[in-house]
Amino acid sequence: MIRRTFVRLHRWTGLVMTGFLVIVGLTGAMLAYTIEIDRLINPQLFATPTPGAKRLDLATLAERAEAMVPEARVWYLSDSVPDQVSLRCAPRVNPATGKPYELDFDHIFLNPWTGEELGRRCEYDRSRVERINVMPFIYNLHTSLTFGDFGWSVLGYVALVWTLDCFVGFYLTLPAGSGHFWRKWKIAWLVKRRASAFRINFDLHRAGGLWTWPLLFVFAWSGVMFNLSPVYEKVTGIAFDYQSGEDFIKSHPDRPIANPKLDWRAAQTRGEQLMAQQAALHGFTVQRPSGLAYIEAWGVYSYTVQSSRDFRRRSPGTNLFLDGDTGELRDFSLPNGEHTGNTISNWLWALHYGDVYGLRSYRALVCLLGLLIVMLSVTGVYLWWKKRRARRGAAVRRRVTA
Repeated sequence: MIRRTFVRLHRWTGLVMTGFLVIVGLTGAMLAYTIEIDRLINPQLFATPTPGAKRLDLATLAERAEAMVPEARVWYLSDSVPDQVSLRCAPRVNPATGKPYELDFDHIFLNPWTGEELGRRCEYDRSRVERINVMPFIYNLHTSLTFGDFGWSVLGYVALVWTLDCFVGFYLTLPAGSGHFWRKWKIAWLVKRRASAFRINFDLHRAGGLWTWPLLFVFAWSGVMFNLSPVYEKVTGIAFDYQSGEDFIKSHPDRPIANPKLDWRAAQTRGEQLMAQQAALHGFTVQRPSGLAYIEAWGVYSYTVQSSRDFRRRSPGTNLFLDGDTGELRDFSLPNGEHTGNTISNWLWALHYGDVYGLRSYRALVCLLGLLIVMLSVTGVYLWWKKRRARRGAAVRRRVTA
């Protein structure tokens, strides 16, 4: 009775999730190679390395971007791609009208060696589907179905159902009855090649889910972390030592400063000093600076580096906040070793985005897993359709013979 209930639960939750998982799987496979695809589609956004040239520092790049577009304020800049620096911009307030300037972009890209502009794009305007916005569109489709907060929440609940269904699906692979457990369960891990189409699809669905179960669970649960954070934070807070996003925000009350006393140059210099102090205190080495930001609502600068404690390469997590007026250290965080729950969360992030020590083999695995999710969804629908047709045929035969 219990097994039959779980079969029905797995069947109907799978059918409900199919469309979503196909979209998430296909887009996720592409996002594993975001930079490579973007470089292929939009080569103008990537610079040609200058032999012997030294990369410009973060403050210089921020200053040049703001000089190019005085109506815009640089929010943050990321120097994590070898041949490109990305800067997120926000409009300044027009003193004549008291309203923000109207900008037709929210990102500007610079040559990391010369500071020259490579291009601009508006990543957060879902109505603009242009070649330059292909990868941002794929990302929005993957994270919110391009429906903003509503789509974001929908995918969060799908991820939660998917997480629970991972355990249901695993349970259904276990052999029913007693005796010869391992011999019976071994069959669930195999695909019988010389069999009917139905049996092959069944084996692909069952064995595919078993062999990749740990990663499927990681991707489902990390989806909850991204899109349904209250649930994720509640569970993680119960199980581990964890600083939640809400705790973090409470520790940084709003203190808006539109024009901090420290400029980009002073903030970078102070950030370097504070990071060196933290490196000596916590026993890590700074490998390179990777990000600089100003958070106006809190009145702080954020300075990020890749350190010996980082396992992510495109989004390092060794970060500190410093006061925009005084330069005082306001907060510091490491990607691992401080709070167990946060370390786990950072690993989930890295595994989900294929950013583990820069391993190309793992990124390829993430791409293949996206396609596997599509396969599992399609085979699940096929099995349901075949069984439904068989049941209908049996019902017709019973009525005929009655």
